[in-house]
Amino acid sequence: MAQLADLRARVLTASIIAPAALFCVWVGGAWWSALMLLCVAGLGWEWVRLCGGSSRRLPGALVLGPVLVGAFCAVVNLPLAGLAVVAVGAVLAWRMAGALPAHWLGFGVLYIGIAGIALLELRHDGAAGRGNVLFLFLVVWASDISAYFTGRFLGGPKLAPRISPNKTWSGALGGLLGAMLVGLGAALALGGPAPLGTIAMVAVLLGLATQTGDMFESWIKRRFGVKDSSGLLPGHGGLLDRLDGVLAAAPVAALIGLASGPGIHVWRWV
Repeated sequence: MAQLADLRARVLTASIIAPAALFCVWVGGAWWSALMLLCVAGLGWEWVRLCGGSSRRLPGALVLGPVLVGAFCAVVNLPLAGLAVVAVGAVLAWRMAGALPAHWLGFGVLYIGIAGIALLELRHDGAAGRGNVLFLFLVVWASDISAYFTGRFLGGPKLAPRISPNKTWSGALGGLLGAMLVGLGAALALGGPAPLGTIAMVAVLLGLATQTGDMFESWIKRRFGVKDSSGLLPGHGGLLDRLDGVLAAAPVAALIGLASGPGIHVWRWV
């Protein structure tokens, strides 16, 4: 019964969050910028909380401040300045951590700041921006959902029991298959014909990044001895719990977009 209640909470929360996120992606502009700034602020707060600090005073403020300023730089089309702010903020957080775990506090600035800038830059890419972010979200969600249900139904050998006891090899492979199939459908619906092999390759790369981010966040939580990063999202825990895959996959998608060139969808990368 507890598992059923948890699943209901997950579905209810997702049914509210997903349409809101898709709306902001679709309209872009101030809506997308506001959503990203809100998410970056929430992620920064959760990260400082995991490290045992407070974002309202030093050294915790050295996480929240740089990630927000870095994201704002990306909002006003100054991504390189944003990356510089994030890099300097990471060093300051590391040097001034005091009793808090210095390397983790500094890493959080990079982890959250780079992902936030990547998501903003992906959406800013002219006519391709909307499709790129939608493709990214759909592939990440497909990977998460497919891995969850495949692992539940098939079970089998554990993927990394010392990091995440519930994850299985069947779930990981199911997640990659789901990412690939949804990626193919999303690319064809959003951007017309494209080489199927290229679409599948990009979807699998993003799926692998998603699962890596999920495993990393599980390891982080075990490192700090917590079940969830916070209780902001009923059934999901916190923003870090829900966006762990996006945080890892967004920089990968942004790098593919940079290599592809402006105005070209990421799944057309060659």
